[in-house]
Amino acid sequence: MELLDGRPENTEGRLEKEIRVYDFLDHLGIEYKRVDHEPAFTMEVCEEIDKMLQATICKNLFLCNRQKTQFYLLMMPGDKPFKTKEITSQIGSARLSFASAEDMEKYLDIEPGAVSVMGLMNDTEHHVRLLVDEDILKGEYLGCHPCVNTSSLRMRTADVFGSYLDAVGHDMTKVVLTGEA
Repeated sequence: MELLDGRPENTEGRLEKEIRVYDFLDHLGIEYKRVDHEPAFTMEVCEEIDKMLQATICKNLFLCNRQKTQFYLLMMPGDKPFKTKEITSQIGSARLSFASAEDMEKYLDIEPGAVSVMGLMNDTEHHVRLLVDEDILKGEYLGCHPCVNTSSLRMRTADVFGSYLDAVGHDMTKVVLTGEA
């Protein structure tokens, strides 16, 4: 693995949804570093990638309420356990569960294993509410996938939660996860 500046020079063999992320970030003038790698399906693989990126390890969960009428993208530290009850009281929602791969594709144009805040650029009708654990906001850099799990990006946290979210028209709801039993 190698840490590279910006978009790949050769986009042959890359999915259009990945290229759209690079186009969007370049249009916004957001600087980013990139690492190409084998598919990252586990947090252990992600930890190796994040060592290369030197960015906050971020776990991204795509959730929904029981009725499947409200969808959420939760960004949290990779080393914190997810406890549904901690979130539901903070956002005023009934019990949450993992949303389907079909809904993930429909709203974020992302497949399981590649969930990322970058998918919000595809949610033009704002079906997905962004939830961010407060600890994610503390790091200078944030690592995320460009809508595929074979590359990872490092961007300034301030750029993601500033100009990027402004450009995609999404707000963020800060939540507090204790990670305690």
